[in-house]
Amino acid sequence: MLEKVLTYLGIYLLACLKSILPPLLGPAAGMSPLEIIIITMAGLMTSVVLFSYLGEKIKKNVLPIFIKKKGKFSPQSRRMVKIWTKYGIIGTCFLTPLILSPVGGSLLVSTVGAPRKQVFFYMFIFGLFWSVVWTFSVDWFIDLGLINSR
Repeated sequence: MLEKVLTYLGIYLLACLKSILPPLLGPAAGMSPLEIIIITMAGLMTSVVLFSYLGEKIKKNVLPIFIKKKGKFSPQSRRMVKIWTKYGIIGTCFLTPLILSPVGGSLLVSTVGAPRKQVFFYMFIFGLFWSVVWTFSVDWFIDLGLINSR
């Protein structure tokens, strides 16, 4: 029982960092597709809520510890700004699980001042979409014999 709880907790914590990891690791842990989708969504939304509320404080207080000399634009910040200006809130929320991480997408939308209710709504919708797509894609690959679930 404890082993199963620790497995679920570990996969949940990985989902907080990158939402494609639970669909990849869940079948090996013996999880059903519904469990994988729920854990993926829980991890994604935990990161979104946490970093949406703490995003500006992290940018102001934590990042200066690691970044001593502030450059004008790094390649990563240019990419973030390009994503935001080109796609807006809906596109950013759509691309967050796919390209960005839940943490990166949440920090991006919180620092540009996007309305939180919209961020939570769109992140939930697109996070659910991607978690279902990834979960059933991995299931499909397992059924085809391209991936071993053990």
